[in-house]
Amino acid sequence: MKQERAVQTRESLLRAAAEVFDEFGYSGASINRILKRAGLTAGALYFHFDSKEDLARAVMNSQPETIVPWLDSRGLQRLVDLTLNWARRLQVDPLLRAGVRLTNEQTSFGLQDASPYEQWVEIMAECLRDAHERGELQAGVEPGEVAAFVVEACTGMQMFSAVVSGRKDLMERVTRMWRLLLPGIAVPAIVARTELGAERALTPLD
Repeated sequence: MKQERAVQTRESLLRAAAEVFDEFGYSGASINRILKRAGLTAGALYFHFDSKEDLARAVMNSQPETIVPWLDSRGLQRLVDLTLNWARRLQVDPLLRAGVRLTNEQTSFGLQDASPYEQWVEIMAECLRDAHERGELQAGVEPGEVAAFVVEACTGMQMFSAVVSGRKDLMERVTRMWRLLLPGIAVPAIVARTELGAERALTPLD
């Protein structure tokens, strides 16, 4: 029971911090603001996190938790679904949105932590390794290389979309990326079979 309460407290802190980081950025997200949002004491915060920087790192590295547990597809479809759900949840999920914002802006507050990007690369590379084993990839396609490219492309794409439309068109941009990319990495039968519609983005919104 005590352990379960500790997990819930940490989750509450993470969510509150994400909301505040998302609204105010790192510099505007004071510890007091985060504690007020969470309805918790400083003691509770420092039991779980050493500092505001430690909390920011935790938010940055929590991004996959908002998407990966909800996916049940395999291979290339799983990779596509991952990016479509990412595009959708960036519009509604403060934890994901704050993680992306902090990861992109981290050098402005003294961090240089590539682990959030590296996490995504490894998750996507695993999808591509599975796709290779299932005979979905063209000869010579290297999973790690494609995974890194997709992370790089999505990073730039969401920044562009944030300025142009407040990310409202991000789903369409992700879909276009796959229409352009799939014929270069997948065998023709898989290109034809892979679903790119917005209905693939079905992760819960609560």
